[in-house]
Amino acid sequence: MNPLALLRRAYEWGPVLFGIGFVAPLITQSLDAASASAPMGLSNIQFGLAIGLMTGLIAKARGSWV
Repeated sequence: MNPLALLRRAYEWGPVLFGIGFVAPLITQSLDAASASAPMGLSNIQFGLAIGLMTGLIAKARGSWV
């Protein structure tokens, strides 16, 4: 696979990568700063990753974050 094809494939999954790479740590740090715990017995990072992944997949399916 050439580099351009690899970049195109990564760009298609951009919303999911953004959800995992930005939204998940943001949620985790927000919960830590508020001294709150995640629901359902999850750790804060597990909860952040679940929410980040779900929002990224929804954004990819819809084609927009809005």
